[in-house]
Amino acid sequence: MSAHAEPIPMTARRAPPLRGIAQVPGDKSISHRALILGALSVGETRITGLLEGQDVLDTAAAMRAFGATLTRDAPGSWRVQGVGVGGFAEPAQVIDCGNSGTGVRLIMGAMATTPITATFTGDASLNKRPMSRVTDPLALFGAQAHGRRGGRLPMTLIGAADPVPVHYSLPMPSAQVKSAVLLAGLNAPGQTVVIEPEATRDHTERMLRGFGASVTVEDSPEGRVITLTGQPELTGQHVAVPRDPSSAAFPVCAALLVPGSDILVPGVSRNPTRDGLYVTLLDMGADITFENPREEGGEPVADLRVRHAPGLRGVETPPERAASMIDEFPILAVVAAFAQGPTIMRGVKELRVKESDRIDAMARGLEACGVRIEEDADTLIVHGADSVRGGATVESRLDHRIAMAFLVLGLASEAPVTVDDASPIATSFPLFEGLMTGLGASLNRATR
Repeated sequence: MSAHAEPIPMTARRAPPLRGIAQVPGDKSISHRALILGALSVGETRITGLLEGQDVLDTAAAMRAFGATLTRDAPGSWRVQGVGVGGFAEPAQVIDCGNSGTGVRLIMGAMATTPITATFTGDASLNKRPMSRVTDPLALFGAQAHGRRGGRLPMTLIGAADPVPVHYSLPMPSAQVKSAVLLAGLNAPGQTVVIEPEATRDHTERMLRGFGASVTVEDSPEGRVITLTGQPELTGQHVAVPRDPSSAAFPVCAALLVPGSDILVPGVSRNPTRDGLYVTLLDMGADITFENPREEGGEPVADLRVRHAPGLRGVETPPERAASMIDEFPILAVVAAFAQGPTIMRGVKELRVKESDRIDAMARGLEACGVRIEEDADTLIVHGADSVRGGATVESRLDHRIAMAFLVLGLASEAPVTVDDASPIATSFPLFEGLMTGLGASLNRATR
């Protein structure tokens, strides 16, 4: 069960052609960062298009707890009155980040170089996920973390009284870790340097510049070298949040799989560090066109026209592409189940420590629906076919993307597919059910 809702079993049945306009929500990654950087700025930040899923609302509550003033003027339209870099107040209560690994790790970074203490917790899923990947580099600034065995929540973080700048090379491709270090570097003197051997989503670097920080990015033999000059005065901005490519993936892939479908998904981010799924789908023979390309809020966006694509073929995704599509592998595995031949997904070990072990969750669920799977620690292979049997009840494992992926599978499989609990979908895509049924999808909540 989710920490925020009762279990909601949901069944997806073979659908008629999907038609219409899919207005997917604002980008979750950018929404988190807009709230946090707004809270660290001087003056007012106005945010439009903010995703109001539970993950982002938990981050908003955390910013209030650290002393920022947040006002919701209308759906997706928020104002943040910031406290400035180093201005966080010590929260009076435990910070509950719900299901959001992004939220908790970025917030830890944002407070790690301010001499305050905060305790963090989350739901059952988040409390199983490793935090040492963030707290280890934050310790280099002088912060101290005390949590459960294995570096897990609940955890108390004591911010550094006299922070020092850090030079840190990421041991794994992780935008969360990179961003936590950069946010910590804001209140450290001198220059904080992060080296990432494989490029990850760059929303933090883009947004830091937009708020007035000095950030440079250079390519080197070691990878991307990101240098932040500490102790800037960030100033409030207007942030227009583009639509989330990770959320768009679900109606896009459903339209590719359901015969006769033709949908438009407006205003989706085309950030090249987030575009791996769409590159892969085109390699597989997907019918996707990118219309009206433009820039919104410092991010490239386009309208996606998607039509049913018979004859999809299996492909191999290279390890270096994994970081740009790390959240999209569950839905890619569903598409792969309907493609001719094997789809080999390499470099996916990070999926083992997401909201669930997503490799195991997808493998077990696909097997239950009649799909042949191979896996190891860092690879998932899906052997596709013209049709998928379906007919199973799948565990979502408190993971929103697992739940949505298997509901998409049920729209194109021979027999219905049931997800045992669809309530986690609210963390990132609270309008998923209404949006999909509005396109013609056959989704039904089980009667209780």
